Amino acid sequence: MQGYIINLNKVKEEDLIVSILSDANLETLYRFYGARHGTINMGFKIDYEIEPSSKSTIGRLKDVIHIGYTWINDYKLLRLWQDFTGLFYKHLKDSEDIGSFYFELFENASTQWNKQNPKRVAIEAYVKLLEHEGRLHKEHYCFLCSKEIQGDISLIRAYLPTHFNCTHTYGIKRSALDELYTNKSTLFLNDKEVDRLWNVMMEGL
Repeated sequence: MQGYIINLNKVKEEDLIVSILSDANLETLYRFYGARHGTINMGFKIDYEIEPSSKSTIGRLKDVIHIGYTWINDYKLLRLWQDFTGLFYKHLKDSEDIGSFYFELFENASTQWNKQNPKRVAIEAYVKLLEHEGRLHKEHYCFLCSKEIQGDISLIRAYLPTHFNCTHTYGIKRSALDELYTNKSTLFLNDKEVDRLWNVMMEGL
């Protein structure tokens, strides 16, 4: 089976607890340290097998093969990818049945990651996530004061809309947000707006 590593925790010596987002589940597995084991890291896509354990409720991660990205040797792209994928563990760790949506989101994002600004890819993916979860606020009403927003829109965590005067955060053009929310495209966002939306997303999904 295949999946994306979205969390790593070191335990005794060099052993690891690995959280893997697969096509239908979030797997938590134990990986024993050994010289023959290949290196795994946050954000890596791997092919793997699960060996049930008689001593623990956590299965053992075995037969790991790293499925490399075409851009894997670009440190900047890899670092941004790790930042993005690392957001998902806290968001999904208490979910029981996550379906295939999140895995497919990673699949699509990873293929586009080096074809445009990866922050744009991540933002477009995040908007799809918000819509999938029923949390995408397309109405232009301030989350804090409940009044309509007439001009640029300031977004806070989870892309909740606010007035600039309510949060004193950088405003995003209304037309650019409408394009993002409707067509899942950052086409009309400038680089400063993209950086702002990226930073908001990094606060948590």
